[in-house]
Amino acid sequence: MRAVYELIKRGLFRFGGGDAEVAHHWTTAILARTGPALAPLRRYFHVDAPTTVFGVRFPNPVGLAAGMDKDGTALAAWPALGFGHVEVGTVTALPQPGNPKPRLFRLVDSEAVINRMGFNNAGAEALARRLAGRKPSVPLGISLGKSKIVPLTEAVDDYRASLRALYPHGDYFAINVSSPNTPGLRGLQDRKALAELVAELTLECAALAERDRSQPRPLLVKIAPDLTDEAIGEVLEVCEEHGISGLIATNTTLSRDGIAARDLRFADEAGGLSGRPLTKRAREVVEFVHKQTGGRLPVIGVGGILDVDDAARMFDAGASLVQIYTGFIYRGPGLVRRISRYRKDSPVSPG
Repeated sequence: MRAVYELIKRGLFRFGGGDAEVAHHWTTAILARTGPALAPLRRYFHVDAPTTVFGVRFPNPVGLAAGMDKDGTALAAWPALGFGHVEVGTVTALPQPGNPKPRLFRLVDSEAVINRMGFNNAGAEALARRLAGRKPSVPLGISLGKSKIVPLTEAVDDYRASLRALYPHGDYFAINVSSPNTPGLRGLQDRKALAELVAELTLECAALAERDRSQPRPLLVKIAPDLTDEAIGEVLEVCEEHGISGLIATNTTLSRDGIAARDLRFADEAGGLSGRPLTKRAREVVEFVHKQTGGRLPVIGVGGILDVDDAARMFDAGASLVQIYTGFIYRGPGLVRRISRYRKDSPVSPG
């Protein structure tokens, strides 16, 4: 299967003259059209390694990270390829085209990607319409971001509008305050701004749950790998004060450390770096969060997971679940199967 995917990858990397975004959209479009027909693949790729985290039961601990299927167009395909959960988005209250192209770059020797997509999506209402009656067969996370044209002073209302529109459809919601591609967004990780945002969204979740006579959906906060330990500590204090259900660590990085020599021509491209150069830092952040909270705050580990060893180290650092994006691009769906198989055979929770 690895050899087959290598052939597929070679073709994809040449598709559209090597334009990474063209290949990305073509791939998700194919998966959207063929999703139901891919169901038989689940017998090969899916590994049953169930775990329950923040009250949600996951059939295995490997998820698709936000950004791959922003508008939820290929939801039937991801469980067939072995994923135990899918996170769509990042979605904003208002539809927006994102940043000017080109905005997605492969750093092949580095097994990395730089993106400055800028939350390009059709908006929360459009996603809600698509999700109505067609959720995937695995838990669905929805990543919420701020609309670019909305000033930071109105960010709370903007996030709240998305949460209201999408609340019936998500099994958990991620508050994305860490993308480097929306001006000023990372400022929402500052203690005062984050406290206001999570307090209001927690109240909104409670009100929506009361309306629906259900338990409030879990709220998670997604943080940047570029925060200092002190800043992460403040984020954790805010999360624990307001009953946040978990953390996603980490988003992409502004650092360019670890880029291979032949990829240095991309180093000056603006945007967030993901993949192999992020492996060590993402794991360090997960470990810090786990130790600081004594394991009280579940963590989804994401960043630079390209093989089973990366995932094993992430679990050992304290991650309850992992997500992949760049690893999926470079290694294919077999990576999902291998990590899930490892976890099934090594189910001991990190201590």
